[in-house]
Amino acid sequence: MAISPARIAAFDILLRVDQQDAYASELLHASACAELSTVDHGLATELVMGVLRWRSLLDQQIAARSSLKLSKLDPEVLTCLRLAAYQLLYLNRVPQHAAVHESVELVKRARKRSAVPFVNAVLRKFAGSAADPSGKHGRTATVAELASSSAHPQWLVERWTQLFGLSVTRQICNYDQQVPVTSISVRDPAVASEVESQGVQLAAGNLLASARRVIAGDLTRTQAFRESRVAIQDEASQLVALLVGKGSRILDCCAAPGGKTRLLADRNPDASIVAVELHPHRARLLRKLVPAKNVEIITADIRTLPAAELFDRVLVDVPCSGTGTLARNPEIKWRFKPDDLLDLQARQSAILQSAMQRVAPGGRLVYSTCSLEPEENQGVVESSLLADSSFRQVDTREPLRQLNSQGELAWQGIDSLTSGPYLRTLPGVHPCDGFFATVLQKV
Repeated sequence: MAISPARIAAFDILLRVDQQDAYASELLHASACAELSTVDHGLATELVMGVLRWRSLLDQQIAARSSLKLSKLDPEVLTCLRLAAYQLLYLNRVPQHAAVHESVELVKRARKRSAVPFVNAVLRKFAGSAADPSGKHGRTATVAELASSSAHPQWLVERWTQLFGLSVTRQICNYDQQVPVTSISVRDPAVASEVESQGVQLAAGNLLASARRVIAGDLTRTQAFRESRVAIQDEASQLVALLVGKGSRILDCCAAPGGKTRLLADRNPDASIVAVELHPHRARLLRKLVPAKNVEIITADIRTLPAAELFDRVLVDVPCSGTGTLARNPEIKWRFKPDDLLDLQARQSAILQSAMQRVAPGGRLVYSTCSLEPEENQGVVESSLLADSSFRQVDTREPLRQLNSQGELAWQGIDSLTSGPYLRTLPGVHPCDGFFATVLQKV
């Protein structure tokens, strides 16, 4: 029996994620997966994301059945075991014999035939096993129990518990272990109707009136998606772009992948928008997603870009740890280390302070991350304001109230979206990714 295309794709992606620090979501939408059928693409996505979400628990289960330490296993062998374990423990609809057989065949495909008897022996011990894939954890769970049962690094759960309390941390961990809702921004009712006519069921957004949630169907197979007339974007990410407001000269400092740039162009059709992206290949993808004629894409480092031109609106959505997006990018929790924060903070501060030099008098800057960590959020903002006294911090309730009066906000309760003067969404507490944003105004 041949190996299914879905399992081959899942194996190859997981190996690249593990060995090359690639991102699963990007690989699942890359050209290599474009030829998969809808069913195979769905299974590949389930396998990849499931293994990454539950990796530590899968490893515990494999280690309990293995005669060898996992650190001694070749990456290809461990990846095959994780794939099989996830199917055997979490996917009741997958026949056990298919999961075992195809995982063994993947070991052979990876040219690790000598490991076949070992893999067979380990997987036979999974017979009749099952796990609770609900991702919901008891109210009495300690930090250590929560970290273990929710497949999160304990140091990260401890950190969040200190920041947000155990109850909120439990909500975050629960959210991270669920398949997140796919959201899009679509203001044109005709486009929404077109998407629905192609088998996609949409529902109203939770945060924004212009957002839609995909309830059923494959958005990526629609003509509107292929033509970049709709794009997948979390509602909190959309909200950050809306905080930028209206301007005539707009700068997007770290623009790729381009969801926020796209919204800036849509909401400011008469503005001149400059989108800066450091990496050439990401700049090319940015142009594909944002074909608007009023957007100029520059491949450059914002920290070294000449400050000759000033802008009345600036968006600084900096590269960050991404701990607010673990439901979509579960591999982050296995890569991110506490020591990474100092390096990230230094780079973010340099980017923000460079961007502040490009704001015209009276203009506004929005600084944002998809991180839950204060070092990347308040820490960067506070140190940058100390370094440049020509800015004042605007309470984000002000632009949120304005969006509410314009009928943009669907969420009830502006105060629940803020923490002090900052925008702060938390996964599980809010129905979206975790985002942070602040508004600074040039005096």
